[in-house]
Amino acid sequence: MRLLVVEDDPDLNRQLTKALMDAGYVVDRAFDGEEGHYLGDNEPYDAVVLDIGLPKKDGISVLEAWRRNGRTMPVLILTARDRWSDKVQGFDAGADDYVAKPFHLEEVLARIRALLRRSTGHAQSELSCGPVTLDTRTGRVSVSGNPVKMTSHEYRLLAYLMHHSGRVVSRTELVEHLYDQDFDRDSNTIEVFVGRIRKKLDVDIIQTVRGLGYLLTPPQAPGA
Repeated sequence: MRLLVVEDDPDLNRQLTKALMDAGYVVDRAFDGEEGHYLGDNEPYDAVVLDIGLPKKDGISVLEAWRRNGRTMPVLILTARDRWSDKVQGFDAGADDYVAKPFHLEEVLARIRALLRRSTGHAQSELSCGPVTLDTRTGRVSVSGNPVKMTSHEYRLLAYLMHHSGRVVSRTELVEHLYDQDFDRDSNTIEVFVGRIRKKLDVDIIQTVRGLGYLLTPPQAPGA
C-alpha cells in the first residue's frame, strides 16, 4: 500500500514516515499544504496522513480540494489535542478518522490499517484467500497455518492483491501503489515478484488475465 504523509514538522514527518515504512508501506512525504495538495491530486495513494496546521495551505483546505476533485482515498487527520473544532471541521471536510497530538505511533499504524481494510471492504485484520492467510498486524503470511517467509516487496505485492481480491489488478496499478513517484515505471519487477510469490505459496491463487493484469481468487477444487 502506498501512503502520503503531509506534516510540516521535520522530526514528526520523519518519525511517521519511518514507522509506516517499517510496517511495510511505501511512503511519499510533503512538508506544506501546496505540495501535499499537488501529490494527493496526482498520485494514487491508498491513504493519507494529513496535518491540519500546515504552511502555504492549511490541511482543511487541502482536504476540501481533494474531495471536490473526486479524490476518495481515506484521510487520517492530525489535530491538536485541545482543538475539538479541528476534528469537526476535518470530518465535515471529508476526513475518515483523526489522531490528536501528541500521539503514539502504534495508534496511527492501527488506524491506518483499519482505514485500509474498510476502504477495500474487509472487516478483520487477517485477510484470507483459500488456504493463504495474511495478517496485516504482524506482516505474517501462512499457507494452511504454515508460515511463509517473504521479502518486503513480495509482501507488499501480495498484500495489495489480498486487499483487492476478486477483481483484476493491472500491472500499472500495482506499480503505482507499490512504489514511490521516483520509481522506474518501465521496470518488469512486478512479473518477477509475482513469480516468486507463486513459487513460495505453491497454491494457485494468482491468476494472470492476459492483457489486463492479475486476479486473486481461491484455488478451484479438484474436478471443478
